[in-house]
Amino acid sequence: MNKLNKAQKEKVRQFCAIADATEKASVAALKAADWNVEAAFEFYYNQPHPSSPQVRTDQRQLEALYSRYKDPHADQISVEGVSQFCDDLQVDPGDVVMLVIAWHMGAATMCEFSRDEFISGLKSIGVDSISKLRQLLPSLRAEMKDDNKFREIYMFTFDWAKEKGQKSLALETALGMWKLLYAQKPWPLVDPWCSFLQKKHNKAISKDTWSQVFEFAKSIDPSLSNYDSEGAWPYLLDEFVDWLKGTGHVQAIGI
Repeated sequence: MNKLNKAQKEKVRQFCAIADATEKASVAALKAADWNVEAAFEFYYNQPHPSSPQVRTDQRQLEALYSRYKDPHADQISVEGVSQFCDDLQVDPGDVVMLVIAWHMGAATMCEFSRDEFISGLKSIGVDSISKLRQLLPSLRAEMKDDNKFREIYMFTFDWAKEKGQKSLALETALGMWKLLYAQKPWPLVDPWCSFLQKKHNKAISKDTWSQVFEFAKSIDPSLSNYDSEGAWPYLLDEFVDWLKGTGHVQAIGI
């Protein structure tokens, strides 16, 4: 630390506090990212490192926090409570960090938290107050850069976002979720994919399709150079590839 300038020392201090990382790990991540804090988070979360022990939290504070947002007519946090939760965190309800928080909480339904989901989730994150959670928001957002966590969050999103009692995900909801997710882990074909579905499919999305799209986005080059028409892709993705070739979208996005 003695060889660092004042601005670098401040970045190390901030990184340590947000990522709960050691000074040594923080300096290494920041140096690897040429002192760009956001890039340093991405570097840090893509490195294998032993999980730190869970931070002790105050159960009474967690219960009080739950009571602040609890629905007055049911033992859960409903839409109004989630909205207040977002206001207190100073984040938009559509911010991807709310999806990451919902994933940590193991939430079963969008815009709802049970008592156990909310309290256990905050414990797993290691916070017992809004101010502490707000401090961790950059770190939580950065988790989307971790390949393994991104996959887990992607798969979690299907059940979380679908309507109760439904097996499939409404198309408009699926489109919104794909655009939200792939804004964090860019997939050049996400917009053409959404356009294709709106024009040619216009049906709810099955869990199998949701999973296969993840694999397609991860493994198929946007130029389609490694796409095998004899492969085991579902018919909908074969149709998408034919549509891309027929409409010139691959050339249009500069690939």
